[in-house]
Amino acid sequence: MGYANLTKCIQDLEAAGDLIRIDREIDPCLQAGAVQRRVFHAKGPAILFTRIKGSSYPMLGNLFGTRQRLEFIFRDTLTAIQGLFQIKADPWFVLKNPGLVPKLPRVLWSSRPRRVRRGSIQSRAAKLSQLPQLISWPGDGGAYITLPQVYSESPDRPGIRSSNLGMYRIQISGEGFVPDREAGLHYQIHRGIGSHHSQALARNEPLPVNVFVGGPPALTLAAIMPLPEGIPEILFAGALNGKRIPFLSGPNGLPVPAEADFCICGRVFPHDLRPEGPFGDHLG
Repeated sequence: MGYANLTKCIQDLEAAGDLIRIDREIDPCLQAGAVQRRVFHAKGPAILFTRIKGSSYPMLGNLFGTRQRLEFIFRDTLTAIQGLFQIKADPWFVLKNPGLVPKLPRVLWSSRPRRVRRGSIQSRAAKLSQLPQLISWPGDGGAYITLPQVYSESPDRPGIRSSNLGMYRIQISGEGFVPDREAGLHYQIHRGIGSHHSQALARNEPLPVNVFVGGPPALTLAAIMPLPEGIPEILFAGALNGKRIPFLSGPNGLPVPAEADFCICGRVFPHDLRPEGPFGDHLG
């Protein structure tokens, strides 16, 4: 039930015939993105690029490219999760669907993050320049992480219950960024992190931010879910995962998934605004 990390998910998808490996060298500048888009439009499998030019790390694409694959990855928990939302909207729903009752306590328990002191995330260190330098479109301003899970907390009410986990453009190279020291973060002011940043600006303080890459697939999906107000994405991720997700404390005090593939721990400094892109995210 649930995947502890991305590697286990990859192995399961490959065994099910829903993931292919591309073992020839692929250029992360435009070529990888072009391959991924063709496979996505053909409703094809997930893709594991095992040899990325300029990087010793592999790269996964098209993980959530079809509804069938999404349902396969979360096959053990989707029904119970849907039931929770139905109960919130209609408390009588549970009486109409008694089969959900045995599943609900486990789902609620799984939502609680589990604090640990050690994890595989600590087994290696990497520089931004060592990651696959993915440029998806001609003319973009640099390399990007395209499925980042960006975590922040309210400076006024620190803690997981006031946290936000969202997916925002993370530029890891390009003109105006100090190599291996700086990255660009693009968000809309009405997003959860926008509120956190506003609070930090009012205090004239840096905003601690962690960017998770990989790890349990439930974290990635939770980062893009339009959840009801008051439900932190981190808690939803645990419920979707079907078992508690282990976190350790990062150098900036924020949690880090113990089995994430990478985590960028940093701070957003007050009034440090720079050009990014030129392309925007899905809103334009």
